[in-house]
Amino acid sequence: MTTHQENDVTPRIPAAQQTHAAPQSRTTPAAPAAPGLSRRGLLLGTAAAALAAGPLAATAAHAATATPAASAATAPAATAAARTPKVLVIGLDGAMLTRVKDSGAPNLAALMAGGLTAASSLYTNPMAGTSSGPGWSTIATGVWPDKHNVRDNNFTAPAFAAYPDFLTRVETADPALATYVVASWAPIADTIYSGRVDTRVATPSAEYDTGTTARAVARLRDGNPDAVFVQLDNVDHAGHSSGSASQAYLDAIRGVDAQVGQILTAVRGRAGYAQEDWLVMITADHGHTPTGGHGGSTWEERQTFVIANGSAFPAGSVRHDVRMVDIAPTALAHLGIAADPAWGLDGTPIPALVPDDFDALRPQLTGRVDETGIAAGVLGFTRTAPAGWSVDNSAMGTGGVTEWRGWSFTTDEFWTKAQRDQNRELNVRSRNVFAVADSDEWADKTFQGNYDSTLVSPEYPVAGRSSVPVTFNTFYRPEGVQTARVLAVWDGGTPVEVKSYTADTNGRQRLDLAVPAGASRLRLRFRYTGSNNWYWVLDNVRVG
Repeated sequence: MTTHQENDVTPRIPAAQQTHAAPQSRTTPAAPAAPGLSRRGLLLGTAAAALAAGPLAATAAHAATATPAASAATAPAATAAARTPKVLVIGLDGAMLTRVKDSGAPNLAALMAGGLTAASSLYTNPMAGTSSGPGWSTIATGVWPDKHNVRDNNFTAPAFAAYPDFLTRVETADPALATYVVASWAPIADTIYSGRVDTRVATPSAEYDTGTTARAVARLRDGNPDAVFVQLDNVDHAGHSSGSASQAYLDAIRGVDAQVGQILTAVRGRAGYAQEDWLVMITADHGHTPTGGHGGSTWEERQTFVIANGSAFPAGSVRHDVRMVDIAPTALAHLGIAADPAWGLDGTPIPALVPDDFDALRPQLTGRVDETGIAAGVLGFTRTAPAGWSVDNSAMGTGGVTEWRGWSFTTDEFWTKAQRDQNRELNVRSRNVFAVADSDEWADKTFQGNYDSTLVSPEYPVAGRSSVPVTFNTFYRPEGVQTARVLAVWDGGTPVEVKSYTADTNGRQRLDLAVPAGASRLRLRFRYTGSNNWYWVLDNVRVG
């Protein structure tokens, strides 16, 4: 298939000079409403009739006249399997899920009601700022910034050759598939998505989201694309100019919601729609502070989300273990393209995510005890281990901050709010509930002795095996005399060290353990020691 790029008639500012913090660099009119709809007149109630039929069958923009049809979210699996898979990803720059819900945006509400909704969170510096360059690169590639190497909006040394965007991977796997990207922020089409993509359009700045929407609608209505990425920008502009707590920000969400409605109407109106299995995903690259702006480390700036609507996603479902790196592999999997482990993706197709033992603790999480930087209503920690697991604090010092006295189980929101800007935000490879030993936070209250705590796993059967793989995600930040050791216990015997950490580590680990002759059971011990040092995080421990 011939690859080409649609040329703009309006010159664009070089990517290195483009920032969302400076909207004067291009014309930024308010996003228009869908034909026949007032932006301020959009009501959640308008979408109510569409929910039963599904968002692609009857979006809010045409709920009064549409004929109900089976939605992508509710189609039987067998029927979906017989249809042609297609993917549409829409990025809403700077949109926050909480404010999407506050706005009453009917088309987005219909997508959530008909599929999956998953709030998520981002990194901060020194991995990358909460800016568009790192955000859209992470979504496109399925890896975190410490791999794709986009740290800000300058794209100084991106590693896109090693970690290309998902549309490029589609073209590599099957050049016959038609790919298309259109964006109001030019670096998405010009830099993040490669020239392998069939058509890349950076919308002329004078046209802004109006032009982006019109181009997306035309391509979906009149062409035959298999995988499409669309970026709409005006919510970010409103966030910069007025803040996420403003009415203008809500109005901007309603405006892009109307444009999402136009795009979904184009999908539903395709001549071959009944023979197609559409996966629609909505996401954002970062959040915004209440007064406006992003790039920093506040919880608001770190906010993003995934809304997924398609045959693999139950209506009205909610997950806590989805990350923005999952969008690319989910799109690829829907198109029948299996990820090669050699690609080094950080993401996983969302339907393939399997909760671990720690995730079962979410209903038991409680609020703060000694911590003062965490709001009283944030539920996010327990020191009670999941079934089969235990914590050995027999050598643990006394006193200290209750939440972190020995291994605890927590969430990203709770742990990072304990103290910002100490790199806890870089724990991007943990999901949902994870285990943490944090001697730094423990020492913020009077204590005696040292931090010495061991997380103990269940016993795993290994009889008849010569070796057994042990995998887990870890985030380790060392300091001073701090130690982090993994020990194996065979058949209840003496613990044997199989791994120790002395340097910063952030990633998936694999230990291939040789099983001693005659051994039938394996238990793991994760021992952390320190005294007002840093921390060790564990998640998704798997044996076998």
